[in-house]
Amino acid sequence: MENSLLRYIHYIPILTTFISALFAISILTRFTTKKGAFYLLWWGIGVAVYGLGTLVESYHTLMGWSELNFKLWYIFGALLGGAPLAIGSIYLLLGKKVGHASVIILTVTVSILSLFVFLSPIKTELIDPNVLNSNVLGWQDIRKVSPFINGLAAIFLIGGAIYSALNYRKKPEMRNRYIGNIYIAIGAILPGIGGGFSRAGFTEALYIGEFIGILLIWYGYVYCRREGVVADVVLET
Repeated sequence: MENSLLRYIHYIPILTTFISALFAISILTRFTTKKGAFYLLWWGIGVAVYGLGTLVESYHTLMGWSELNFKLWYIFGALLGGAPLAIGSIYLLLGKKVGHASVIILTVTVSILSLFVFLSPIKTELIDPNVLNSNVLGWQDIRKVSPFINGLAAIFLIGGAIYSALNYRKKPEMRNRYIGNIYIAIGAILPGIGGGFSRAGFTEALYIGEFIGILLIWYGYVYCRREGVVADVVLET
């Protein structure tokens, strides 16, 4: 019974991918109505990247382990992760100049690391056909860099949501923004917690964290825009 339940959990990324696609379309559609709103562009890209990460997880569930799919999973999940979403927050919090610079730095860094990922050999003896695990990457030094990218992304994405919530806490007329950003902050934290469990061998926790996380972020996004009031810091302005 327990093994059967765990097997079903491996199909959750399929639903997460579908939700991410709808969410990304919603944000990017709004971007088309607001010229120069680069934060919306990057939040839309960020949600799309989130969905691409769960898409390769879905492929793994349906088709099994493959080297190409594993490396795409590592790039979308470990290297990019929440970084594009964080770029959106940087645009909003620090302006276009810093935002443009951040895009260049992220693009160059991820491009170089992605090349290393594709060139890296695979430790075939460590492959578990049922699990995507970064331990099989031959060049393990690559894994030493991704925490810095993810850490900085968390500072701006999660920190931006917390900052926004605190900023509106004492403003009754902005209560929707306060509550919405709390949901967004929690939603942004959950995939990271799931990732920690995944590194410990509990991949199912990652799938659950990603699913609940994107639901909370979308709910927070919608909540921030209730009654025609538009969110400020995290996913809308």
